Amino acid sequence: MIYLDYQATTPLAPEAREAMLHWLGGPGSDGFANPHSPHRAGRAAAAAIEVARDQVAALLPPGGRVIFTSGATEAINMALRGTAARRFAVSAIEHAAVLDTARALDPALTVLPVDGEGLVDPGVVIPEGTGLVAVMQVNNEIGTVQPVDAIAARARATGALMLCDAVQGAGKIAPPRGADLIAISAHKLYGPKGIGALWVRDGVAIDPLMLGGGQEGGLRSGTLSPALVAGFGAAAALCMALWESDAVHVDKLWTRAHAGFAGWTLNGSATQRWHGNLNVRLDGLDTGRLLSECRTVAISAGSACASGSGRPSHVLRALGLSDRHAKTALRIGFGRYTSEEDLDEAIAAIIAAARAQDLSV
Repeated sequence: MIYLDYQATTPLAPEAREAMLHWLGGPGSDGFANPHSPHRAGRAAAAAIEVARDQVAALLPPGGRVIFTSGATEAINMALRGTAARRFAVSAIEHAAVLDTARALDPALTVLPVDGEGLVDPGVVIPEGTGLVAVMQVNNEIGTVQPVDAIAARARATGALMLCDAVQGAGKIAPPRGADLIAISAHKLYGPKGIGALWVRDGVAIDPLMLGGGQEGGLRSGTLSPALVAGFGAAAALCMALWESDAVHVDKLWTRAHAGFAGWTLNGSATQRWHGNLNVRLDGLDTGRLLSECRTVAISAGSACASGSGRPSHVLRALGLSDRHAKTALRIGFGRYTSEEDLDEAIAAIIAAARAQDLSV
């Protein structure tokens, strides 16, 4: 299987897996200890968590604290539900974790539009009375990189907080320094599933989402998994170490993939985007049939969270695409562990499957 679905999840880095092994415990090991226990084994586990916290914090702006969560969805809920904000403004192409939560808290929320390239206007007007603005850094479907810092400045001018879903950008591009709250997830940067974090700027007050023990500085009760946290930290440290080489590799893959889909239409900006994402469409394409026939290639027709819903992508519709055109799109994601040879083989298989539908490509 050639894996090209990096927006859904990334492969676990061997270094992250290795960092987790001791803390999973086993015969002769005390790595299974509860990190909130006062004995030596518990203190050792707690120390490992603090090392990982520093490693994750290195991916984020200075002047804030990292709160570990079960993933970005929990981090986003903590941010939206935990501040004093009651009026929200969110971009039209946010992840469902933001859109659904914000709408539940504020049925009259303001939806900030995007242009045909999937970009929010950096000079967007934030309505008076808005308490929190949410705009993601890199879109999970089309890869567009938003002008988050400019929007954060607009939010600050109106007295609103800024939440940034940086799940797709963390460990790959510079962090959104203007944000007050940042949500990230380990499994999108070569770490394990089941662990994420919310970064909270110093001075920003939030209430806990869960009660029952007071762990994580009283903001997130529940026993942390030292293994998951250690894997997250190792993956974050590896991203810092490989920052430049990862970017060079992904840029090469992007150039190769973009050329390979000549004649297809690119969804999202051609310039303001993360190059690990290629979202393209072809008029008349039956994506369900193509995915079924490309059994040796793992790609997607959109967000993994919305797969199987049968609904056209809300992201592509926000760009102005009709339902018919939105349903002809493919999302191809690649990264650190994608080889040029595998990418070429996958593109050839996809093109062949499209031609089998009597489409001119």
